[in-house]
Amino acid sequence: MKKELFAYAGTLLAFLVLDGLWLGVLMASKYKALLGSLMLDKPLLGPAAVFYLLYVFGCVMFVVLPATSWQRAACMGALLGLVAYGTYDLSNWATLKGWSAQLVFMDMAWGAFATCLACTVGYWAARKAL
Repeated sequence: MKKELFAYAGTLLAFLVLDGLWLGVLMASKYKALLGSLMLDKPLLGPAAVFYLLYVFGCVMFVVLPATSWQRAACMGALLGLVAYGTYDLSNWATLKGWSAQLVFMDMAWGAFATCLACTVGYWAARKAL
């Protein structure tokens, strides 16, 4: 149980820091420009918290714990991020006005990168618990 808790805590912390920097610092104005009136003035914290807790649970269960090396955690994390963010972005592009190809590919690349790094950190954290 200690291994699982370390894996979850490490993955969650890494993902929150990465996504916080991405959304709050690096890309805030870009998302505002691309999404315009679709964006809320302030994000809803409840649904955001549920997303982070659930997404990281998936990362830990499907990538971090089964990984046999940090390289495997990184590759499978990148794949999970690409699929998860791709599902969201491609569905939105197919159904919402104003959802651009630029946003789709930027967000999918970010999902792959951030999930890759977060799963790698989670893998290392889990190994520290042993």
